[in-house]
Amino acid sequence: MAAITRLRLATRSSFVPPLPSRTFSSSQVNAPTHAAASFRRGPRSDILSKRCVQWVFLGCPGVGKGTYASRLSNLLGVPHIATGDLVRDELASSGPLSSQLSEIVKQGQLVSDEIIISLLSKRLGAEEGKDELGFILDGFPRTIKQAKILEGVTDIDLVINLKLREDVLLEKCLGRRICNECGGNFNVASIDIKAENGTPGIVMAPLLPPANCISKLITRSDDTEAVVKERLRIYREMTQPVEEFYRNRGKLLEFNLPGGIPESWPKLLQALNLDDYEDKRSAAA
Repeated sequence: MAAITRLRLATRSSFVPPLPSRTFSSSQVNAPTHAAASFRRGPRSDILSKRCVQWVFLGCPGVGKGTYASRLSNLLGVPHIATGDLVRDELASSGPLSSQLSEIVKQGQLVSDEIIISLLSKRLGAEEGKDELGFILDGFPRTIKQAKILEGVTDIDLVINLKLREDVLLEKCLGRRICNECGGNFNVASIDIKAENGTPGIVMAPLLPPANCISKLITRSDDTEAVVKERLRIYREMTQPVEEFYRNRGKLLEFNLPGGIPESWPKLLQALNLDDYEDKRSAAA
């Protein structure tokens, strides 16, 4: 916990007011007037120059938390801390928790609060000497207990809740592949659902591997239909109270993904009022 406390002290001076709770669909994000109203957090240049973001990504397994958190991490220059990666690193390390974690993952169960907090504290402790200001948490907190612990040691100023239809989530999860040589993550699912009865359609192109990885693709052992459905059920049961926890504090931004990365990334930047900042970064590169 000492590492988490240090992070709180390092970022306290650059804390900015929380975002009012709002939900964005793809049609709302297209509205030209939404950006200024959706992200009233002071001058954008002040926020980004101080690297003071202390954000959390929520969302069902397979929704793309890691993808969008990583992109924002690179854009804003703050560390992306993914609890899923922490678990996978521990599994690969043959450390003291690896066998216990292996059974939990195979059964599609969520990792306990105690294990996640232990892994997170270890990760933050590894950054003790780097003077990192701000962070983007991905996959934490998942429970009310975790949210309260986090609230007690640091100021979370924005929680981005990514949302996607369950049938699309299932198809995405079943399409995930990993190259067992380079470790690259890919997705062979080609999703094209037509609009019907007032429900918007959604298109997501596959994320195909390069030719040298095709013969080396493997499927995660926990990416079976039964396990994925169980993960989604558990997530809804345990995380809906966390959404309400942050909604009541005015810190929740609910963002309905309108499609794949090409469609969703620009709209997410608009919802965060960061769209022109990416243009400036690209021009300066």
